[in-house]
Amino acid sequence: MKLYLWDQAAKDFYKKFTSSEDTPTVLLVTTVNPKSYSRTGNLALSSMASSRVFIDKDIQPTIDYFSWLGSNPEIAKRVNADEVTRSETMTIGQIYAYIKQENAKEASFDCIATIDDVKRDSAWYYIGCSGCQTKATRGPSSLMCAKCGKTNVSGVAKYLAKISVYDKNDQAVFVLLGDAGSELTGKNAAELVNNYFEANQDLGAGHQMPVPQALLDTIGQTHKFRVKVSKLNLTGKIQAITVTKIVSSEVLPPVPTPTEIPHDVEDEVALPSAIVIDGSGFKADDADGSTSSMDESRKAKRPKHGK
Repeated sequence: MKLYLWDQAAKDFYKKFTSSEDTPTVLLVTTVNPKSYSRTGNLALSSMASSRVFIDKDIQPTIDYFSWLGSNPEIAKRVNADEVTRSETMTIGQIYAYIKQENAKEASFDCIATIDDVKRDSAWYYIGCSGCQTKATRGPSSLMCAKCGKTNVSGVAKYLAKISVYDKNDQAVFVLLGDAGSELTGKNAAELVNNYFEANQDLGAGHQMPVPQALLDTIGQTHKFRVKVSKLNLTGKIQAITVTKIVSSEVLPPVPTPTEIPHDVEDEVALPSAIVIDGSGFKADDADGSTSSMDESRKAKRPKHGK
């Protein structure tokens, strides 16, 4: 179901959301008259002037549901996030403006950008636990997984590639994490790594495979990226932004008119008149490390490759 909050209900929700220590899980809205759209079959519900908004532990019904949900985590796994999530599309500059906001929280956005380069001075993949995908560590005689608590796990290569991207006004470093890399290149990281070492069997165990041609071939491509603003971004520990999904191939939008130019990083992102509340979630671990500062990454870049 999609929930549309208008006017005072939208303001109430935004106030509660931004003041919450953790991202709210349970939302209770008093309203009526849900509608079903025949084209999609999805339910939609809009707030009214008399609507009130409650979250998590505001009142007893939300407290009860919050407790029940915590005791039944498998319920949340039934939700197909791709079907119910509609991330807001933002420019690179607007994403950095959001990060600068005092009350910003972890969030996902869609961002249309062109790939300018692939970083070659750091590894483009990591060896993860085959069970949970967390980065595995090398023990005395085997790979270990701190998350699973196992001391002998099978390792699998997963994407962790840094790419330089730009739009009409700014540039940034994105990190392709896990399946997002496969979606971009059409190639599985484990397959690329295995093929490389099979063809170069004389290389030592500590050798790092160079950036593959499949990644280099993406330079100059424009895509809509689903990106995650993480706690590490909000605390300023890293500036690189994690890509969790390649939504689609795109073209950069026209250069905005002066009245449409995105906010500077010092400005807050304006609230829309209506807020659409959708389900959303992430299971990918945050990438660490960065090769550029936030301020440097926001400098406008000349399009390359005929773009």
